[in-house]
This record gives sequence, structure tokens and C-alpha cells, in this order.
Amino acid sequence: MGRTPMHPEVSQVDLQQVLEALVDPVRRSIVTQLDAAGEDLKCGSFDIAVSKSTATHHFKVLREAGLIRQYYVGTARMNALRRAEMDEAFPGLLDVLTTYQAKRV
Repeated sequence: MGRTPMHPEVSQVDLQQVLEALVDPVRRSIVTQLDAAGEDLKCGSFDIAVSKSTATHHFKVLREAGLIRQYYVGTARMNALRRAEMDEAFPGLLDVLTTYQAKRV
């Protein structure tokens, strides 16, 4: 395993867990920022107003819910939105989320 954290198979994640992960506005912001970027982002590159330890918790919740995949490049922990897998398991969910978040800005 090394430094790569464990990731659930999206097929093993239920909708309840995904929705509970997305109920928090910071986590919704992380997901929408990843979606808008269209590329993997370092943990420190997100525009979120929380401490590093709190951000780490939010990333863990998203990872355990199957929404993101994390991996290292050197010392940087990268985050990838598991868009295709989530779209297959829960069609339209991320589209609704990103549309909702865009209207709130």
C-alpha cells in the first residue's frame, strides 16, 4: 500500500454515505472545485477557509465516500474527482451538485 490511502470501490458505497459526505458546504466546495478544475489538485490549492487538520478530515470523508481518489506526487497529496465512477453509480448526482453550487456563487 505504501503512502496511497485506501479507496473504496464505488460499487460498495451507498447513496446515503455519499449524501452524508456532501451535506457539508466545505466538502461540496472541494468537489465542485475539483470538477471545475478538470484536473487533479494538491490539498493546499483549494479555496477553503478551514485549518489544515479540518481540511484533512474533509478530504478523508470524501475519500471514504468514494467521491475522490488521493495519491502522492513527491510530497504533495493529490486529489482526483472520481467523476466517471460516480456518474455510473449515481447518474446526475454530481451534475445537480455543481449546478446548485454555481447558482449559489
